[in-house]
Amino acid sequence: MSKHLASAGGALLALLLTAPLGATGIEIDVAGEAEGTIVIDLFEDVAPLHVERITTLAEEGEYDDVVFHRVIDGFMAQTGDVEFGNLGQDMRYAGRGASTYDDVPAEFSDLPFERGTLGMARSQRPDSANSQFFIVFEDAPHLNGQYTVFGQVVEGMDVVDMIRRGRGRNGAVTGEPDRMTAVRVLDYDPEAPEPEEADEAASE
Repeated sequence: MSKHLASAGGALLALLLTAPLGATGIEIDVAGEAEGTIVIDLFEDVAPLHVERITTLAEEGEYDDVVFHRVIDGFMAQTGDVEFGNLGQDMRYAGRGASTYDDVPAEFSDLPFERGTLGMARSQRPDSANSQFFIVFEDAPHLNGQYTVFGQVVEGMDVVDMIRRGRGRNGAVTGEPDRMTAVRVLDYDPEAPEPEEADEAASE
């Protein structure tokens, strides 16, 4: 049992019981300047509360057609505003919203922010993460220990690299930002062999 599980007690157990069984990854279809699919390995052993939140919203379809509202070249692409970030809404409010669920307490760890790492967005208050998250384009050591790491891109980083950039220091994307057209929960095992490898192993 990790220190996160031990410290959270019964409240954490109740949350984990509601998480989709076998949910160890998500698959994001992206449309816009970027076209393709991103596959993400989720770190449920490191950030179980955050993984539970992400997978719950994905299962409910809340992330479908949510835009990448803040994208800073050389840094990160942020999305997940399920309240104000849907395609067709007034983008001036994107980034201010959240889900109908309570905020998630921080689950900081020693995992570094490296290219393709997913972190949970929050305000200045550590325990204010809710639905928004970001993917870093490059290593971002200044974020280490300051934001919860909950996943890593394992396929489709080329799609992430193509996401439409915003303008200015804040990286706000105007016009028609790229969007997540669908987010699916996967029973993903990064250690599992490829289908061809599995067939060869079975025939030996």
